[in-house]
Parts: sequence; C-alpha cells; structure tokens
Amino acid sequence: MCCLIPAFSPVSAAESTSPATLTVAANDSTELSKNQADYVCDGVDDQAEIQAALAALPEGGMVVLTEGTFNCAGVIAPAAGTTLSGQGPEATFLEFTHDGRISVDQESITLDGFHIKGTGYSSGVKWLGVMTVRASHAKIHNVEGTADASIQAVYLLIHDPAVYAPTLQDVEFVNCKAVDTGTYGFLHNAWGSSNKVIKDVRYENCAAINCGSEGAFNPWITGFDFAELNDMEGLRVTDCLAEGNLESGFHFEFDPTVTDAVLDNCVSRNNGQKPYPTVAYNQNDMSTHYFGCGYYAPNCDVTFKNCTAEGNSLYGFYATNGGKLYDCVDKDTGAGKTDYTYRKPAGYYSIPSRSVNPALVLENCSSTDSHGYGLQVDLASNIQIRNFELVNPAGIDGKGASLGGTNGQFSNAEVDIHASGDLVDTLVWAKNNQNVQYSGEITSGSEKAFLVEGGENVRTEGMTIAPAGE
Repeated sequence: MCCLIPAFSPVSAAESTSPATLTVAANDSTELSKNQADYVCDGVDDQAEIQAALAALPEGGMVVLTEGTFNCAGVIAPAAGTTLSGQGPEATFLEFTHDGRISVDQESITLDGFHIKGTGYSSGVKWLGVMTVRASHAKIHNVEGTADASIQAVYLLIHDPAVYAPTLQDVEFVNCKAVDTGTYGFLHNAWGSSNKVIKDVRYENCAAINCGSEGAFNPWITGFDFAELNDMEGLRVTDCLAEGNLESGFHFEFDPTVTDAVLDNCVSRNNGQKPYPTVAYNQNDMSTHYFGCGYYAPNCDVTFKNCTAEGNSLYGFYATNGGKLYDCVDKDTGAGKTDYTYRKPAGYYSIPSRSVNPALVLENCSSTDSHGYGLQVDLASNIQIRNFELVNPAGIDGKGASLGGTNGQFSNAEVDIHASGDLVDTLVWAKNNQNVQYSGEITSGSEKAFLVEGGENVRTEGMTIAPAGE
C-alpha cells in the first residue's frame, strides 16, 4: 500500500458538510498534516493517492493537498465538477516525470493553489502540456508552473475531438504564471477539422516570464499563444504580463479567424530574446522568419486598451486588418539589437492592412525612443490614426515614421500625429498617399521634418511645423 488511511480523519465544520472534502498529505508534509489527512503519500507515484482521493469524491467535492512536494509519475485526471487545491504555489509542489501531467478532460473542474513542474516527456505526449485543458467550464486559479523543452507547453488549452467533441469554451486562468521554461507558457491549439473555434477564454493577472530561456521546444516559443491552429472568439486578457520570452509576448497566428478579442492593461517587455536572422527573409527558409513582438496580432479582430510594449526586439505592436489600439504605449523597440540590415524595428507595424474598414485604428497611442521606425503602415487603406505621439525615433534611413514608404500604398486615411526628436531629418514620411488627411504638429529643426513624396489628394493644411526649442 502506498497510502495510510486513518480510521478517523478530523475535519473542520465546513468540511463536514457537502460538498465532501478529502485531504492528501505529501511525504514531506508536517506530522500534523499527515495525522489529519485522509491519504498520506510515500513520495513515489504520488499521483495514485491523489487520484484515489479524487475518485472517492461525489460530484462537487474537493481534494485538498497539504504543503510539500508530490512526486507524480503518472496522470492526474479530476472528475467532472470536482476541485483540486493546494496551499498555494509557494507551498504545494506537483513534480511530474515519466509523462505525468494534469488532464482536464471533464467539465466544470477547478484547479487552485499549487506549483507544477514537468520534465522528461516522451515523443508520445510531447504535443500536450503539463496542464492540458480539453473540456469546458474549467477554472485554473493561483497556479505557477514550468517545464523543460520536452513538452509543448506548461498550460495547453486544446480542442481534441477524440477526448471532448463539443465546442471548447468558458475557461479562465486567474493569477497563473509560467516561469523559466523550455517551452510555451500558455498555448491554445486545435486538432481535427471540426469545432476548431475556442470561445470565451479569460486571463486575469497572469504572467509568462522567460519562456524559452531553459532550452527550446521549437524556435517559436512565445509567452501567450492564443490562436495556433484554432480559431478564437471572445478572448479577454486583463492585467497580464509577458516578459523575456524567446519570441512574441502575446501572439496570434496569421491564419486562424480571431473575433472579439480584447487585451486590457497588459504589459509586454523584452520579448524576442533570440538573435536576429543573419540573412534576408525567405518564405521557404524558416530560419529567416522572426517575430520578436510585444504583441503579434495579424489579420485579427483584436482590441488593445491601455497596453504597454517596452524593449521588444522587432515590433512593439504588430496589428493588421482589424486591429484597434486605444491608449497604448510603446517604448524602446529594438533594444538589445544593433544590426538592422535584415530586420528593421518599428514600435507600431501594420503591413498589409486593407481588407476591412477600418483596417487599423490607433487612438491616443505613443511611441518613444524606438530604435527604428516609431510607426510603419503600408499596403494600407481605411486607416484611422488619432492623436498619435511620436517621440525621438532613431529611424530607418533617416526617417522616423513611414506611411506608405515601403511600397507606396497608403490611402483613405486620416492621420493626426504629434512628433518630436532630433535623431532623424524626417520625422514623418508620406509616400504616394491617396486621399489622406494630415493634422497635428511636428517639432523639429529639420527642413524635411514632414516629407510628402508624390501622391494624390494629400491634404496637409492641418499639419503645423514648430522649430525645435520654441
């Protein structure tokens, strides 16, 4: 027997009423905790005691883990409607080896208050997560985790029709972290060809920090990846942090359909830790592909509110074809890189952006101290830029903001921009614009501070130029 079951287990008054509560103690828990527990682990295959306690619960019951370390060499799979909780991520540790993990394959499961770590996974389960969520109405609260490079993610939310056929929806992560990993922090994905949309997922006060710093599952590790092969609808991300990750901080792939996604008061800092490519981009050469973004949201209906990007390696905000940004701040994009031959940083990047109306909205946003462009928009139409503040961009080829500069396509737009700085001759460059209204103020000592090249129906009467120092 791997557990001790006392004839009488003291419980509190609250625990003596429905729903039932069972306690599992770790081998290194205190003697008091062991004496009061319903199950006591011996430090080997501790998932067996935890699973036995879960199996003994009625629906709605709870298994409480004591302080200490639980060594798990197998799967923990709670039943529908049950809760598995610990004493907090600084006190209760679940250490998974030999393909061990937590599988949320039934509805209405709650996980709360522990630390998870996964190492040494075989090829048979490498595409899962240390915590794999495959069923709806799950709540994951106060969990911190890490993993080595042998598994796809710390937290994986995936539609797997072989396990759970209905639409995967109503999942929340609150106060959860992925830290110092060899893999993705939080990843959404889908297998099969049906019900690929994941709906109504919420993240509150979650963090992905240094994902990809301890090896790399693949070259594309991000902190949060919300749309890999799955479509996404009704995503809410509030007060979350992505910092020091190998690639993007917050990431959506290009092909999935993303609707009604909102990121509010999030921070993405120092992401894109891997080196810039050393040769020119080639569609067929994956080694030349590079994200390096604070927020990567191409071709997505995503709204950013009060979000900050700081010190990300290539782009602060990459938003095209439906991106809407309000009161967002970008600082120091391109920090830590020096050779911009093959990658040119931009605080805000939107190319191409012309398939919806409006294709891009920037309102009350700012870029400060970009090591490249502060703003770059091209292959674009139906653009709304209002009260954009551009401060001290280092620029590319002497230009701090490029509107149509790359391909000479920027049309049907209104641009209100307030720019200053002395690192470039041209703070705002408008090339071959069509039907564009400019307003705002540029403060510069350069005669080329606002440069309009070519174009048709480019209206600049609302733009003023103020000499530097006045």
